[in-house]
Amino acid sequence: MPAAETLKRTPLHERHVAAGARLVPFAGWEMPVQYEGIRAEHMAVRSSAGVFDVSHMGQIETRGPQAHDLLQRLVSNDVRRIPEGGAQYGLLCREDGGILDDVFTYRLAEAHFLTVTNASNHEKDLAWFQRHAADFDADVLDRLEDWAMLAVQGPQARRIVGELADGRLPRRMHVCQRTVADVPMLVAGTGYTGEDGVELLLAPDGAPAVWDALTAAGAQASGLGARDTLRLEVCFHLYGNDMDETRNPIEAGLGWVCKEDTGFIGAEAVRSARADGPAEKLVAFALTGEGIPRPGNAVVGGGVVTSGTLSPCLGAGIGMAYVPAERARPGESIEIDVRGRIRPAEVREKPLYKKETP
Repeated sequence: MPAAETLKRTPLHERHVAAGARLVPFAGWEMPVQYEGIRAEHMAVRSSAGVFDVSHMGQIETRGPQAHDLLQRLVSNDVRRIPEGGAQYGLLCREDGGILDDVFTYRLAEAHFLTVTNASNHEKDLAWFQRHAADFDADVLDRLEDWAMLAVQGPQARRIVGELADGRLPRRMHVCQRTVADVPMLVAGTGYTGEDGVELLLAPDGAPAVWDALTAAGAQASGLGARDTLRLEVCFHLYGNDMDETRNPIEAGLGWVCKEDTGFIGAEAVRSARADGPAEKLVAFALTGEGIPRPGNAVVGGGVVTSGTLSPCLGAGIGMAYVPAERARPGESIEIDVRGRIRPAEVREKPLYKKETP
């Protein structure tokens, strides 16, 4: 991990310091892990709204006559199905099916796309895009330094942002140009918490004013700690934990974003894994007694925990783990070795947390 003086800082660093955030190294950045506290921030997002600084995420712009063809080759999902103003989740894979990254791609115009990468993978992803762009009439541009990114999530998120915006917000899995708090930006109906909300992509120098307007309007400043507990309750994958280059999309439970007939890189390996069935599968689980599972904990009889935490909403230790395929059925009893103590657990259906409906 880089020394503190070499860590990158987002345009909102001074706001985080002023708010008393606990700052930690993350993927080469100095990022807020919590402000008031992980539980309080988590519950604010579930009940009202939180705002996250996710400016560490990377952005790659692809444009030109064959931009669509390039992305169809790189991304596991069917890029042809993204309408103008649409968004799509997908994977970047190696030829052997190993997962390089999971990404969101926004279609800004007919031949103009923006792909959001994980912070830890941005340079690798950019090189992958540029390497394959040589075979297509398309330009690949690194936009990491050109965008700040905020995520406003929760049942009140759209109301808060909407009252500061100059027009209607995009529906889920869509993106549009808007002005929010007098700052022009892209507003996307995507997120990583299991709640409704939007993500805002804007010029870095506009980020502090927008952050101030959102927090003044009632959005709780929220850090990476709450972001992790929120995403794990709804079983959203975290790259480097729940998937990586050693795992294929089928065993990771992401076959639904793989359309092999498009011919993306790794399609044949994914097709084979789908046909043969994986030896291990990623499952969600909850402890049935005390304890908090953590990444790296062994599953007794085979397997390993990839993500684990104490769920603020469920009041129990939860996580995801790779287990032998024959033990992956919901309801299956398993045991987790949590720091030398064997803790009983049960495989559960995804998501672990389901929002109550009136």
